[in-house]
Amino acid sequence: MSGLANGRRPRTGHDWKLLKEACTALLPRLPELVDQHLRQLGEHSSVYGSVLPYDLQWREAEEAMRIGIEAISAPRASPRRDLEYAEEAGRRRAQQGLPLDLLVHSYRNAGYLVWDSLLEGTAGKDPEKLAVLMRSATMVWSAVDAQAAVASDAYRATELELRRRTDEQLQALLDALLEGRSAPGLAARAAAGLDLPEHGPYAVVVLRVERRDGREAFHRQIQQAGFRFIWRMRTDCEVGVVALGGSGGEGEAGGLDGLARLLDGRCPGPGGISPVVGGLAELGRARRLAELALRTCPPGATGIVRLDRRMPTALVVSQPELAGRLVTEVLGEVLALEPADRAVLLETLDAWLACEGSAGRAAGRLYCHRNTVFNRLRRLEQLTSRSLARPRDLVEVALAVEAHRLSQGARSA
Repeated sequence: MSGLANGRRPRTGHDWKLLKEACTALLPRLPELVDQHLRQLGEHSSVYGSVLPYDLQWREAEEAMRIGIEAISAPRASPRRDLEYAEEAGRRRAQQGLPLDLLVHSYRNAGYLVWDSLLEGTAGKDPEKLAVLMRSATMVWSAVDAQAAVASDAYRATELELRRRTDEQLQALLDALLEGRSAPGLAARAAAGLDLPEHGPYAVVVLRVERRDGREAFHRQIQQAGFRFIWRMRTDCEVGVVALGGSGGEGEAGGLDGLARLLDGRCPGPGGISPVVGGLAELGRARRLAELALRTCPPGATGIVRLDRRMPTALVVSQPELAGRLVTEVLGEVLALEPADRAVLLETLDAWLACEGSAGRAAGRLYCHRNTVFNRLRRLEQLTSRSLARPRDLVEVALAVEAHRLSQGARSA
C-alpha cells in the first residue's frame, strides 16, 4: 500500500553506490515483506480486508513498496514516481472508502518494514553500508512523510469531489421528485441517498422568500422531534420536503397542525403547506398543491397557510379566467362606484363574513351601529343582484370578493 522514496540523496557517489546495492539486495525479499505488511495491517484493523480483496491489496502493496525501494537509490534527477504513485493511491483509497487514518498508517507500517529490513541486511555483514544507511535515515523518513502527505492531500481532494458529486446527484433526484418526473426506481434511489423512507406521510412547504437575510438561522430554528426537513432553494422561493413520521400519532391532520405551529413565526412568509401525501413518489403533486396554497395568500400576508383550510380560495386562484368573469358578473356594479364608497361596502362585507354573519359583532369591529351594517349589506345585495340570505348567492359573493382581492394583489406585486 505504500513505498519509500528518495528525499535528499547521500552526499557522496560512494554512499549512493552502497545504498543502491543494499536496496537491490532487498528486492528479492519483497514478496516476504508484502506478506508481513498485509498481515500487520489486518491485525491493526479488519477494515483493510473489508475494503479490498486480498489479492488486489497484495498486488498494489508489492508495486508501491518496489517503487519506493527503487526510488531510494534512484539518481537525483529521476522523476518522483513514488510521489506520483502516492497521489494515485490516495485517490483510489478515497474512492474505495478506506478511512484516511488507515491510509496514513499503511505508509508508516511499510516504511518501518523496509527500513528494518535494510538494517537487518547490512548489520553484522557490512558496517560501511550500515553507516551509509544511518546517515540516510533522516532523508528516508522525510520521504515517507512526503508520500503520506501527498496521498492524504489527494485523498481529501477526491473525497471532497465525491461528496460534491453525491450532493449534486441527491439534489437532482430530489428535484426530479419535486418536479413530478416518473422514472423506474427514482423514489427508491432518493430514499436510499437521503436516508428517508420511500413510503410514509410527507408534506411540502413552499415559502416566498424575497430576502434571504438570516436564512440559515431560520432553518436552524425549525427543528422538532417527529419532523425532518430537507430544503431546496429556488430563485424566488424555498421548497421544504417534510417527513411527518412519528408526529405523535395524531393522524394526517394532526401532523399538519403540528407542522403549521412549528413553522409559524419561525420562517419568512408567506408560505403554503400541501396536504399529506403517501410517499416520495407523490412529492411533485404535493409541491404543486403547496404552491397553490401559497397563491391564496393575500398581499402583505406573512403567515403560513394550509391548502386544506383554503380550498374555496384555491379553487378561485386555480382558475384565473373564471375568477375574472366571476368578479365582473357579481361585483361589476360595486367596483364601478367611487373608490371610497366601494371600499366601505367591501370592508363591511369582509367584517360581516369574518364575524360569521353577525351584524352586531361586525358593527363593533367597524365602530358603527348594527343598522348601518344592515343598510350597507342591503345595498350590496341590490348592486350584486344576490341575496346574502341564500347560501348559493352568498358563496358567489364571497368567492368574487376573494378573487378581486387576490387579483388586486397580483397587479401590485
